[in-house]
Amino acid sequence: MAKYSFEFKLKVVQEFLNSHGSMRSIGRKYGVHHTDVQKWVNNYKRFGEDSLRRSRQNQVYTTEFKLHVIELYLSSELSYRQLAMQIGIPNPAIIARWMNEYRAAGPKALMPKKKGRKRTMDTEKIIQEINGGDSDEQKELLKQLQEENLKLRIENAFLKEVRRLRLEEEALQRKQRESSTASEENSN
Repeated sequence: MAKYSFEFKLKVVQEFLNSHGSMRSIGRKYGVHHTDVQKWVNNYKRFGEDSLRRSRQNQVYTTEFKLHVIELYLSSELSYRQLAMQIGIPNPAIIARWMNEYRAAGPKALMPKKKGRKRTMDTEKIIQEINGGDSDEQKELLKQLQEENLKLRIENAFLKEVRRLRLEEEALQRKQRESSTASEENSN
């Protein structure tokens, strides 16, 4: 989806509000879909100029709020867009996503999810267990894991360096081909 500047959105909204055409004609004039024009106009009317600015932060909604919005949607005959305008959510697609998640997995799907990648190995716990015991087997296991970790780091660094060198070589060959084709064209 294309991102439009604040000034561009404001210009389109003001042209519509000054009755210089329909949403479709203004959309065609500026190369924007009429539904985008409609969304900008509605947000401008409801929330003012700031609603046309691109938000750099995601709004975080509580599970209770999400459930309340879903209940409103199910109990009323409002569309996602109408409900979003009524509640103050700038993007109706958020409500649609909540509804899809709710229908697929119930209320638990609306609970906050942990962000990031799951840990595959809790190294601190392993080290505590190994240090806690005086077993030679555990110490040997720790030594083997540390050696394997070092080998993998070295291998990873090696592969990165090989890739970097290959990309440099390809770039150099591409540059030589371009210069040779340019010199051939100049000689003709």
